[in-house]
Formats: sequence, structure tokens, C-alpha cells
Amino acid sequence: MRLVRLVAICALAATLIACQKVNSNGQAQGPAGGADQPVAATPAPAPPPPAPPLEIAAGTTLEVRLNEGLSTARNREGDKFSATLELPVRAGEQEALPRGARLEGVVTTSRPSGRVEGRAVIGIRLDGVEFGGQLVPLQTTLDTRTSEAHKKRNIELIGGGTGLGALIGALAGGGKGAAIGAAAGAAAGAGTEAATGKLEVEIPAETVFTFRLKQPLTLQR
Repeated sequence: MRLVRLVAICALAATLIACQKVNSNGQAQGPAGGADQPVAATPAPAPPPPAPPLEIAAGTTLEVRLNEGLSTARNREGDKFSATLELPVRAGEQEALPRGARLEGVVTTSRPSGRVEGRAVIGIRLDGVEFGGQLVPLQTTLDTRTSEAHKKRNIELIGGGTGLGALIGALAGGGKGAAIGAAAGAAAGAGTEAATGKLEVEIPAETVFTFRLKQPLTLQR
């Protein structure tokens, strides 16, 4: 009886092996009919496209606060200064530059005041903004500050010191007194000039300036 069962099992196994079919490529198919083919690797997803650049239009206002003071007595043409953006700047519907962004500027003009005449003038503009760890060049309008004019009374007192001294000297002692008085008057005039001083332009740190972009600003993200 056991021999019969063993023969039956062997016959069944032989039948299953014989029933395997060969596919069109000459590869044997398993009992389920599927081809024994290698599984293809899943392709890596494509990287996302780069974000489009931010375009800030010409004429956009940049309100900035100086990080340092400027003066016609100390600064000269070409000197650099730094500033901080006081209000955020938008490019369309997006915020392009946040409040607190760092900017750089340059002194374009610096003319000191004369002792008794001539106004002091200082001009500044922005030429760069920090974005993505880099300084991006930009062009803005110029802002100029001018000192007050020397008062006419001070100039007259300085220039008229010699004549006034001569008059006092003449009253005090004639010709010789006039000469002494004239010298004293000249000295008095020089002293008045020193006392009057120069009228320089002094711009303290934290002063807020408003500039406008002269050309569009492109920021690559």
C-alpha cells in the first residue's frame, strides 16, 4: 500500500513538471504562468524646478536707517556706510526683502563748510543689499543734505573787525593808537571767525532716509 502511494506521488510530481510551459523568449514559466524576470528598479523622482527670481520694480521705495553717523567734516567722496531696511519690500505678492535686511551705501559728494561762507554739502546713495548671503548690486536715487547759510551779521562782524579797531585806537591815542587799534581789531575779527566756526552737515546714526530704485532689482532664489 505504501509503495502504491509513493508511486502516485512521484507520478503527480512528474506531471506538474511536464506541464510547465516555455514562454516566447525560451524562459520557463512557473505554475502560476508568470515569467521569471528581474524586477526593474524604481526611477528616482525628478528634482523640482528652480524657483523663479524675485523682480522688484523700478521706483520701489527703500526706507532705511543708518547704522553709523555721517559728516562733511569726517567723510569724503567714496566712503562706504551701512544701513538697515526699516520696512519690508515686496515683489508683486511676495515679500522679497524683510525688515532688518542689511544694505550698503556710498558717499557720492562731501564738501566741507568754509569758515565764513560756503555751505557744506553731503550726498549719499545705496549701492548694494544683502540677499541669500551675498551682496546684490542696486541703483537708487541720490539724497543730498546741505548746511545752513552763514548769517550775514557774522560775516560783517568778522570783516569789519579791523575798521572798528582802528576807530577805537584813533579815539584812544591818535595815529599811533590807530595802528595799535587796527591790529587789535584784526585780532578781534579772527577771534570772531573762530567763534563763528564752520557749519558742517552732521547726520547722526539711526537717521531714516528714503531712496527709490532707479532700475529693477532681480533677486535669484
